[in-house]
Amino acid sequence: MSNTKETSEVSINMQYIRDMSLEIPHAPAIFSQMTTQPKINVDLNIDVNKLNEENYETTLNIRINANINEESLFIFELSYAAACTVHLPEEKLEPVLFIEIPKLLFPFARQIIASNLATAGLPPLMLAPVDFAAIYRSKKEQIVKPN
Repeated sequence: MSNTKETSEVSINMQYIRDMSLEIPHAPAIFSQMTTQPKINVDLNIDVNKLNEENYETTLNIRINANINEESLFIFELSYAAACTVHLPEEKLEPVLFIEIPKLLFPFARQIIASNLATAGLPPLMLAPVDFAAIYRSKKEQIVKPN
C-alpha cells in the first residue's frame, strides 16, 4: 500500500479578471506628445480572502500611471485573481498565498496589461519581474515594527 498523497497541497482552481479599467483621459491630443518616454509608476498590492475552510482567493492589484510632460497618458488598473485550494499547515499558508500564488499569476496579468495597452494604441509595456518574497517580507516588517 502506498503512502503517497493523492491530492496536491496547492491547486489553482481558476484564474480570472476581477476588475480592469484603462483610461486615456487626454486622448487623442496626448498621442502627439508621445515623442518622449513616458514616466511610469507601478503600484502592486496583494489581497487574500479566505473563501471557506481550504479555499482562498489571492488577488494581484496592479495600478499603472503613465505621464508625459506632467500630463496623464494613461491609467491602467487590473485586479487579477485566483481561487485556490490549499492543504497546508498554518505556518506555511501565508507564504504560499502571498508569494507562490502571485508568482504564478503575474505572467498572466503582465500579458493582459501589455495586450490591452497595445490594443489601445499605446506604446508597448512589459512589466519587469516582481520579487514577491521581498514584498511579503517588507509587509511583515511593517506589521511587526511599532510606529
